[in-house]
Amino acid sequence: MDLLYLVTPLLLIAVVLASVWLDRWSVPVILVAMAAGILFGSDVLNLWYFSDVHVANQVANLALVFILFQGGFTTKRDSLRSVALPALGLATWGVVLTAVATFLVLWGVLGWQYQLAALLAVIISSTDAAATFSILRRQALPPRLAGTVEIESAANDPMAILLTLVAVESFSSGQSGGWSIIPSFLWKFAAGPAIGYVVARLALALFNRLRPQDRGHYYVLFIGVVLFTYGVAEVSLASGMLAVFTAGYVLGNSAFIYKQGIANFSSAFSTVANIAMFVVLGLLVFPHQWRDIWIDGLILFAVLTLVARPCAVWLGTLGMRFGFREKLFLSWSGLRGAVPVVLATYPMARDMPIGQDVFNLVFFAVILSVLIQGSSLGGLARALGLAVPAKPPASYSLELMTLARSDLDVIVVDVPGRQGDPGPRIQDLRLPDGAAIAMIARGSEIVAPRGGTQLLGWDQITVLAHAKDEDAVRRAIHGGVSQDLR
Repeated sequence: MDLLYLVTPLLLIAVVLASVWLDRWSVPVILVAMAAGILFGSDVLNLWYFSDVHVANQVANLALVFILFQGGFTTKRDSLRSVALPALGLATWGVVLTAVATFLVLWGVLGWQYQLAALLAVIISSTDAAATFSILRRQALPPRLAGTVEIESAANDPMAILLTLVAVESFSSGQSGGWSIIPSFLWKFAAGPAIGYVVARLALALFNRLRPQDRGHYYVLFIGVVLFTYGVAEVSLASGMLAVFTAGYVLGNSAFIYKQGIANFSSAFSTVANIAMFVVLGLLVFPHQWRDIWIDGLILFAVLTLVARPCAVWLGTLGMRFGFREKLFLSWSGLRGAVPVVLATYPMARDMPIGQDVFNLVFFAVILSVLIQGSSLGGLARALGLAVPAKPPASYSLELMTLARSDLDVIVVDVPGRQGDPGPRIQDLRLPDGAAIAMIARGSEIVAPRGGTQLLGWDQITVLAHAKDEDAVRRAIHGGVSQDLR
């Protein structure tokens, strides 16, 4: 046990150091975490022998709850509205089309075992937001294409989770293909978002009225809300993952006290969960087993990437005004990551005979996806003429820390437009009463806000305002000067 306290911190430190060094090549941190888990695990350095599938499944499930909440929290309503049809289409029926196409090729064409083909098809049907964002953060895409890729990758996990739960349950209960699973599927799909919405509205009332004097209580409340949302949904036999994603979306698009602090904490917590999850899953991998499945793993990756994903994109975006270049990029941008690997533990956790094969094949295909698609996605965007310079993250940020009862909060707004484009002067902004600009981050410098200061494209504006006025603040800055001054 004492060795655990030495190996664990060394493992985590190694992940961070390697991630920082490999960041110049846009290597996703999940790949680094997986590699670290494999390196420290039983087959390589043997510093930590770990083979408990049930523990790994529980850890991964818990991490996934917070990762999906953060995915919903960062999905903005305006972005969702502008690309709702293609993004949510690919996140729902696109996942189904991917699973169906993968299954038909594996089972109908290649003759793989029915149960193996079906489980692989549903488990690996979703794309990964963390991997996609980490690859593309160095360059921007046209707004409609970027919104579609981002929202699809953030919102398609619940459908894959739902399909996997139904498939695993039907196979393990001996009701494969039975009509009895349809009511359960519909209930999970409908009740999960409803529960998430209700709990989120209750959470908003708590955040706005409770007002504890210790800001740490907000973080405890946040963790409690997320876990309670998942627990209520699961006890109700609904989809807990859909519930937490919906709760995150509702909270992320609502104004409430200490929202910026919660946003920062949720982002950090999901990053920790993501890394911890992939370290544990990496420890669970025994690479010597790959010598028996690597050919099938290559086939699975090829079918998924070259057949199933393109079919889903081309069929799922019919009539949606995407050109050939955009569809080609969407087809190649379907990186696999966290969720498929987590879902691959479910058959093993249910002691299914093919569980180990499913896990190894999915893990192998995910690594290929991150390595091959991840390393070439940015280059493809540039080759297709779809990439433009991306806005770098701001070098400065502020967070309001107070022990007094107050509904004031820090709101961060990016000035739209191209880098350096002249925007409105601060004195011309119609900010709501009680709102004040506290800081302007412009690249690597801080600009002191004054009435005559002109905002520029890519500026990051930090505003102190009442939480209820967040939307008004964003409209004021995005809208710029009044019509008579334009």
